[in-house]
Amino acid sequence: MSANSLPEGAAVWHSLEVDKALDLLDSNADSGLTPQETQQRLQKYGPNELEETAGRSAWEILLDQFKNIMLLMLIGVALISGFLDLMALRSGSLKPGEVPFKDTIAILAIVILNGILGYVQESRAEKALAALKKMTSPLVRVIREGRLVEIAAKDLVPGDVMLLEAGMQIAADGRLIEQSNLQVRESALTGEAEAVNKQASLKLPEDTSLGDRLNVVYQGTEVVQGRGKVLVTNTGMTTELGKIATMLQAVESEPTPLQQRMTQLGNVLVTGSLILVAIVVVGGVIQARGFSNIQELLEVSLSMAVAVVPEGLPAVITVTLALGTQRMVRQNALIRKLPAVETLGSVTTICSDKTGTLTQNKMVVQSVFTNNKTFRVTGQGYTPTGDFQLNDRKISLEESPEILALSVACAVCNDSVLQKEQGEWAILGDPTEGALVTLAGKAGIEKDQWNSKLPRVAEFPFSSERKRMSVISQVEGVATGEASSRDVDPAIAGLIQSEPYLMFTKGSPELILARSTQIHLGNHSAPLTEAQRQNILTENDQMASKGLRVLGFAYKPLAEIPPEGSDEASEQGLVWLGLVGMLDAPRPEVRAAVQECREAGIRPVMITGDHQLTARAIATDLGIAQEGDRVLTGQELQRMTDQELEQNVDLVSIYARVSPEHKLRIVQALQRRGRFVAMTGDGVNDAPALKQADIGIAMGITGTDVSKEASDMVLLDDNFATIVSATKEGRVVYTNIRRFIKYILGSNIGEVITIAAAPLIGLGGVPLTPLQILWMNLVTDGLPALALAVEPPEPDVMKRPPFSPRESIFARGLGSYMIRIGIIFAIISIALMWWAYQHTHAAGYQGNRDAWKTMVFTTLCLAQMGHAIAIRSNNRLAIEMNPFSNIFVLAAVVVTTILQLMLVYVPPLRDFFGTHYLNMQELGVCIGFSALMFVWIEAEKIFLRIMGKKAV
Repeated sequence: MSANSLPEGAAVWHSLEVDKALDLLDSNADSGLTPQETQQRLQKYGPNELEETAGRSAWEILLDQFKNIMLLMLIGVALISGFLDLMALRSGSLKPGEVPFKDTIAILAIVILNGILGYVQESRAEKALAALKKMTSPLVRVIREGRLVEIAAKDLVPGDVMLLEAGMQIAADGRLIEQSNLQVRESALTGEAEAVNKQASLKLPEDTSLGDRLNVVYQGTEVVQGRGKVLVTNTGMTTELGKIATMLQAVESEPTPLQQRMTQLGNVLVTGSLILVAIVVVGGVIQARGFSNIQELLEVSLSMAVAVVPEGLPAVITVTLALGTQRMVRQNALIRKLPAVETLGSVTTICSDKTGTLTQNKMVVQSVFTNNKTFRVTGQGYTPTGDFQLNDRKISLEESPEILALSVACAVCNDSVLQKEQGEWAILGDPTEGALVTLAGKAGIEKDQWNSKLPRVAEFPFSSERKRMSVISQVEGVATGEASSRDVDPAIAGLIQSEPYLMFTKGSPELILARSTQIHLGNHSAPLTEAQRQNILTENDQMASKGLRVLGFAYKPLAEIPPEGSDEASEQGLVWLGLVGMLDAPRPEVRAAVQECREAGIRPVMITGDHQLTARAIATDLGIAQEGDRVLTGQELQRMTDQELEQNVDLVSIYARVSPEHKLRIVQALQRRGRFVAMTGDGVNDAPALKQADIGIAMGITGTDVSKEASDMVLLDDNFATIVSATKEGRVVYTNIRRFIKYILGSNIGEVITIAAAPLIGLGGVPLTPLQILWMNLVTDGLPALALAVEPPEPDVMKRPPFSPRESIFARGLGSYMIRIGIIFAIISIALMWWAYQHTHAAGYQGNRDAWKTMVFTTLCLAQMGHAIAIRSNNRLAIEMNPFSNIFVLAAVVVTTILQLMLVYVPPLRDFFGTHYLNMQELGVCIGFSALMFVWIEAEKIFLRIMGKKAV
């Protein structure tokens, strides 16, 4: 077969015999490919590299920031203001001491600042693909023309014969030709930490899930032990890693709910402003019966346009989100993208991986079956303390001596080490063996001591073919003749007569039981009956149905050390000890977190690469699913259409044996159903789904760089409970953002109406300059708004369903509040403006006749201080709240008031901002009018309380 007729990746390699795969790729297991063949295939398939599609450049991201409708309007205002100043400069009509273009410079500075803020948030380069590329091996050993050569991984082609050994990172996907005790860690692809035993001789069904394809290996995975020879079947973007890269680049980032709401807000504000400007200009022209006052109308329009745009809002939101990230870091949640802080508050579904997130990622023995009794074992993690319980009653080991013998077998037939590091118990070695050492410790059998009592003299190691391991130990004293069997430790006294050696065997329960002829009962052994065999097999099936990983244990007294290679003969005639069932136990705090999710209207879903029995057991235990709920496997999901999956996705809470594309499809199906999805993951396989999800959550401890780069948030402790805490913080942030939007925009509406009213009621000039409005929007609105951003959470924040992520920013009464408060604000300001104008234009007035404008400016600013104090709570009166529960609001009000008075009474600031000196009477009138705002809002609360309604 020529290179031009090679299969295009459609072959299901795990379902083919080795010879058939070699024929399809026209390769030879012993000689590999020739240089001519490799060159042809390299031209056809390209290098074994991950390809990157072009994204937006830094300049494109920066320019996109200035497409925001509010910034575009401000740019227009700045240009018109600059044009008017230029005309005034040329005509010499500038007032003495007036600085030209100061409004233009100030507005453009705000525009540039907001653009930079947006750029910084958005310009974080997507590095997920770069992290993915790091997972490919730089060099690889292959057979070409019958010779062993080392080549660059990028030069691999389909048909190459690649050699594997322990410690290698696999450079391409391939079908195993042969293997010897080959174990591969595929956690990067499947999410499961346990190494997989590979078998070249298998021929598997086509629909076998990724984690069960034991006769193939994948790029980016790691050889833990053993060696193998592999036929390369897929390279570059056709590998499983390449498919993930393709999916990763195909996922388009959707705007977050906050970004969508801010866009909607901008559209409404700008449209409303332009309509109001048109009304004012047309009304002014009609009133003047011509265009004689067009310059004054233009100045009014410019002030209105500046007033309607909340210039300080982007900065306040950014700081609020940044403060939210700091609070979340203290709770072990690291936010990578600022908008994710608020987005968390909208989550309706949390799709969580099982291993390490819902569970401890520590195997813990749950059950022991020996002498026809099932014992429950208590304890957490690798801490060697716990009880053995029979029928929920704690039993002593004297009552059940067979537990001691089984525990000795667990400790001695074991290569792991249990040690205490910085106050925490940890395992050095295999997690399964670690669970057995911990079990022995709970029975008082310490591995170090028993390594001395029963020193290892030989072993038959575990292999994937044998599915068992045996350790031969010397019984100290008996072997040397210094003691008899009566003098040995009571834990093993019943295991030997006079034999100097003991062999302990563990492994697959069915295989160990088939090699057993006797059973250990109490302190003696007896022939193993058929009824006892069936009883053991039944218990094994029951343990497995609960999702437990089950191991069988046996022993055999030996008169001499068996010769090497005699494992088949030596491991016969065993004495059965018992079954040990273990599980990656749930984190103790997750049950409460799942319950809190339920109360908050959030549905938790488990998506795992593990077996369905284990997944069901954990999910049921944690309350994620109920007994009898459906488990959807990867094979079933593969056969479903997108429409069928969409119909089932709200009914299934457990997904097992899933592959990368399955996770992505599940997230997409949930999103099509209108759900707002948070997705957790740690492996490379999770990256596309993490990027697709509304909130992608990577694991900080076990997570790969690829998953972290694709995520919005990183869990520093890999704990599901942390997600719930972060979701609570997200809700608090969103509530506070709504609070200060009400605060800022209520006053902005009042400013716009006040400015528009001035020419319509026949007052001369514009009451507020663009610079004064910028001061109000940035300082007198901005500082208290920042203080409101740290308002503590309400007690019921996690006792209600999440608000719809697609709800309008004006939903739940916010829009009506803004209009209502804006109108009240305007009525108070217009009343003050009318009085102040008459006052300053009265005969005999000694001050500057434009002082009425400064009174309007001061009243608007001080009224906002009362508004800030009152808006802290929607329902409680200010006198009912502790003023020091948010000391920042109090500080912001005091500081802002002082700054505002400095603009009136400090001459340089007065000259720059165009204000005028106010006497004490005028200042008192301003304070009196501004206090009416606070009185009105408090009166509204009392009215709603009397009417029995709750404010928004």
